Amino acid sequence: MSEDKRPKIIVIAGPTASGKTTLAVDLANALSGEVVNADAMQVYRGMDIGTAKPTHDEQREIPHHMLDVVNPDEDCNAAIYRRMALPIVNEICSKGKTCLVVGGTGLYIRGLIGGLMESPPSDPELRERLRMECKIHGTAKLHEKLEALDPERAESIHPNDGVRIIRAIEINYLSDLRSSDLMKRHGFRERSLNALKLCLNVDREDLYHRINERSVNMADKGLIEETRALLELGYSPDLKSMKAIGYRHMIRYLKGEWSLEETITKLKRDTRRYAKRQLTWFKAEPGVIWVDPEDLDMVIKRIRLFLSERT
Repeated sequence: MSEDKRPKIIVIAGPTASGKTTLAVDLANALSGEVVNADAMQVYRGMDIGTAKPTHDEQREIPHHMLDVVNPDEDCNAAIYRRMALPIVNEICSKGKTCLVVGGTGLYIRGLIGGLMESPPSDPELRERLRMECKIHGTAKLHEKLEALDPERAESIHPNDGVRIIRAIEINYLSDLRSSDLMKRHGFRERSLNALKLCLNVDREDLYHRINERSVNMADKGLIEETRALLELGYSPDLKSMKAIGYRHMIRYLKGEWSLEETITKLKRDTRRYAKRQLTWFKAEPGVIWVDPEDLDMVIKRIRLFLSERT
């Protein structure tokens, strides 16, 4: 597909609690747009409060896509996300609507725009061995192993994310190449979409204040009850979805391992750390334009200029 015919999309990215949802709704109203979620946790059904999904009112006001598309015990990764989201993006663009891809999961956004790298298939025996190692010694110890093998990839994966740690180590063992090197070689150059990538620039102190407030509000608005309901439905605490920020914290509270005060304190801390990793990711992404989420007029002007350009 020649470049001038690629569908144009607007990416609204940024760390958690930076105001992406509010800005996206305002932009969609101003630009006749529809929103495609690019948050890895908001794809899960029944996980609303802990993922800070758009409210029902926001979803009624503006069409939202890629929310509630899998159950908490179903797989979802960048490849699955791209396969599901790309036809939706193309359909929105074909209707003449402004497509707003909104979220903080950098790999989902990168894969949607630039395709995904080929990597060696999983080796069941090796994977099981790594899983046992993870179970016995903990994910932090396995993360240390990844740091020794591929420090660059380890930097982009949280020490609690056993699934991605195991996969990165597996790739190293099966291909004799580091996961980070494979990602660089691929370069995510399968550019089927022409994207204006906007990232929200929020003062760090203000961002952390928002995160702290959101953490308290989530507990007040029912995150404990939401987590309990998921457990009662039979969703295991060992699921990738249930190990996400917020849910893993409330599980510890429900088990009586932490007090509520301790739980919220650790939720605030871990969310701040997550936001810092998101910022690190987006600062390294080529072509990202940092914008003030409070300056709606400027953001709209920049988007209209991009949409009107002939490439």
